[in-house]
Amino acid sequence: MEHKEIIGVKVTFAKDVVEFYPSILTEEALDFLAELHEKFNDARLQLLERRKLQQKQFDKGKLPEFPRETKDIREGNWVAGTIPDDLLDRRVEITGPVDRKMIINALNSGAKTFMADFEDSNAPSWSNVIEGQYNLIDANKRMISYFDITKEKAYKLNDHLAVLLVRPRGLHLNERHMLVNGQEISGSLVDFGLYVFHNTKILMDRGTAPYFYLPKLEHYLEAAWWNKVFNFTQDYLQIPRGTFKATVLIETITASFQLDEIIYKLKDHIVGLNCGRWDYIFSYIKKFRNRPEYVVPNRDQVTMTTPFMESYSKLVIQRCHKRGIHAMGGMAAQIPIKSDPSANKTALDKVRVDKEREVKNGHDGTWVAHPDLVEVAMKIFNEHMPTPNQIHVKREDVHVTESDLIEIPHGTVTEAGIRKNINVGILYLEAWLRGNGAVALYNLMEDAATAEISRTQVWQWLHNEVMLEDGRKFNMKLYVEIFNDEVNKLMEMVGEENLPNTKFKLATGLFEQIVLTEEFVEFLTIPAYQYL
Repeated sequence: MEHKEIIGVKVTFAKDVVEFYPSILTEEALDFLAELHEKFNDARLQLLERRKLQQKQFDKGKLPEFPRETKDIREGNWVAGTIPDDLLDRRVEITGPVDRKMIINALNSGAKTFMADFEDSNAPSWSNVIEGQYNLIDANKRMISYFDITKEKAYKLNDHLAVLLVRPRGLHLNERHMLVNGQEISGSLVDFGLYVFHNTKILMDRGTAPYFYLPKLEHYLEAAWWNKVFNFTQDYLQIPRGTFKATVLIETITASFQLDEIIYKLKDHIVGLNCGRWDYIFSYIKKFRNRPEYVVPNRDQVTMTTPFMESYSKLVIQRCHKRGIHAMGGMAAQIPIKSDPSANKTALDKVRVDKEREVKNGHDGTWVAHPDLVEVAMKIFNEHMPTPNQIHVKREDVHVTESDLIEIPHGTVTEAGIRKNINVGILYLEAWLRGNGAVALYNLMEDAATAEISRTQVWQWLHNEVMLEDGRKFNMKLYVEIFNDEVNKLMEMVGEENLPNTKFKLATGLFEQIVLTEEFVEFLTIPAYQYL
């Protein structure tokens, strides 16, 4: 790849970089990123290779199990380090991308915390990634503001704000715009590194610190990698080890077999685990994709009360509370339906039932995607959780086996389910290719996890030629018929004259390419990223 150099630093830039953001990409910051890359990238690549070897074992019939070599960790009575005062109460967390308006609205939302996201709800274009860092610095300095020209409305921070956490990209994603020794830098290290380099002193002067969400870990060795990154960085910045705090998303099927181990490897830094939903189902399908008996029904039929999902969420609560950390619940993706009060009430009732289940099970907090849901979730957690958290609720009644965690979900595959996955997958991918990672679709705020499970289900159903509820076989002939019909509907909706202003043709081609390929594509964002 052709790249540009800045004299005096090891980092070079891809040819298509034209904006160098000098106040973010300072010589000192770039030197730090180069240090992170040289010290940790080889180990990251080895961990990714380990994932491939693990997949080969699953393809041969092996199933996940509790690691035999770490039995002492699981059975020990150790606890994790302390939780900072400003993270003790996390009963409602709001999440969203790192654009300026979203950051202001989320910090002002009344939620206890805000997860600013460089990962699934952020399309990682060069401008989104680096301007997101600008926005977070301004937020931490309490200087952030925004004026919406179309609404003629100014946005600024209130006096009372949510506590900020940041989610860097997963270990599998590179930052293609930045290289060291000709190698692309890890997106994880870019997002994490720039944030801590520019914000640690600001935050510590205010009596807080950099807090993180760590996504898509598949093994406790990946948690150990992050712990080493944290320790090296804290030493580099000359601050005490244990200053950084992290919550790990349990959103892969293999991670749920290693909860104690993940906590243990991050013991001095970890403050919680979080239960994902779509990514977890995506992982379940992906790991067992070549096992016909593990076909998963329509995604709408797989809820947090589906046995394998309920088992893992309760196990997270039990293991977290034994180790003295938070067990965070999942996402309410609903957004207000202002045009239809009846439909809005139905959606909010669904949210209330879900959040009541979480708090009664013992979760210490939950996620929402829209500011209007903060009050709904807060009311339920306030009613059922009078204390800042429920770490004292040990759930010693929970007994989850290896087979419980992979119990095959029952349900049906329908033509409507196929159509929905194609429709939503293409709509989301088109928006992502335009640089928008948080997309409102059918009254839900969707991120990349929805597109991942949508295309993965179509791949799994087609490659296994599943029997539909109506008795038809889902083969290539039926796929082509349904796919073309859904694409035609989308093109009609957009209008022929508007197509050149969209990414629909590219999105349609990419979606079909990753569905029809014989070799499963691990993450759709990897091939799609080249077009950002």
